[in-house]
Amino acid sequence: MNKYFKSTAGIVLSMGVAASSIADVNIGSLQGYTGPLESLIGDIHDGTVLASDEANASGNYAFGTINVPQGDSKCVDADAAISEAERLINDENVIAIVGPNCSGVTTAVINNVTAPQGVVNISPSATSPALSTIEDNGFFFRTAPSDARQGEVIASIAMGKGITDVAVTYTNNDYGKGLADAFVSAYEALGGSVSVNSGHEESKADYGADVASLSAGGSSVLAVFGYASGGGLSIVTAGLDTGAFDSYIFADGMIGAGEVLGGLEGLEGSWGTAPGGSDAAEKWAEVAAAAGNTPGPYAGEAYDAMALIILASQSANSTDRADIQAAIMDVGNAPGMPVYAGQLGEALDWVRGGAQINYVGATGVEFNAVGEVKGSYLEYDVVGTTWTPVKTHQ
Repeated sequence: MNKYFKSTAGIVLSMGVAASSIADVNIGSLQGYTGPLESLIGDIHDGTVLASDEANASGNYAFGTINVPQGDSKCVDADAAISEAERLINDENVIAIVGPNCSGVTTAVINNVTAPQGVVNISPSATSPALSTIEDNGFFFRTAPSDARQGEVIASIAMGKGITDVAVTYTNNDYGKGLADAFVSAYEALGGSVSVNSGHEESKADYGADVASLSAGGSSVLAVFGYASGGGLSIVTAGLDTGAFDSYIFADGMIGAGEVLGGLEGLEGSWGTAPGGSDAAEKWAEVAAAAGNTPGPYAGEAYDAMALIILASQSANSTDRADIQAAIMDVGNAPGMPVYAGQLGEALDWVRGGAQINYVGATGVEFNAVGEVKGSYLEYDVVGTTWTPVKTHQ
């Protein structure tokens, strides 16, 4: 956690003045800096701040310097997420929030804080299908696609690989249960068979009994819909130790940049999916690399969330929270001049000049009527101990 909080302080100090005088506009970053998604948050945080840095460096944002106060949602702690969201709104006076990351705490924040108070929050990684119908008063958006779609993609890939029988384990929360339900429904509709389908709790000392129960169904493949720093990792580790399964299927919460699950060996033949692979991805990879960032899962979505807030404020010529909400769809959808990652400074100038823009960004943003994107997915194979992208699924 200290790494991430230190990085924002570095942004402030590098400008040579006190934070109190520099924070002309605050946009909050409410992320799971600690908790079961922690291993992915570094890249997500960097993507968030890269967009604000880009706008600040251009000098084209009409309302001064953008500061990014942070709050730790802890991913699976609803009380902590609510408290931090309230602090960002009431104490830091943020005009909008990027985050949270995990679906359960995102639901809690919408219901208890952002919707009642009329504050936009754009999640880069909350993917529960239930969020598509949440009563948000129009203030919740997400740049990550719903797991209703990811479940279908994983089911299709599995059947295409000739995998007709699996066991399923999921983290027992909105994210895990929603994804498991979507996958099982799509998989069985395609003719697949699910031998065991059970949730697992986070932060248990021993997952041996979970693995034994999952393997008792006789499947040689286990689909793990959990977290790379949580129970999902522990179940895979226990499965490898006992040889319970021949291979594993993973979804986005288990996939990060670089090494597989901290360098676990023995996962050759396993694979998974995470959002990515849009037509905008190549440009985003260049922009992230130039900044020294790793374009890991949801980093592009985080960049897009921050960029959309900034552009909506510029388009509305306002830092009023309701005005920003009203402008999100206008800047995020066609028609208009396309805006890709790395063009935020130019886009701010275009908007100031009265041009209509269509923010494509890092991930190919285009919102539907409820403020979420369809998205695309990258299929990853495990090669050695590395995630290797092999195919895009639209």
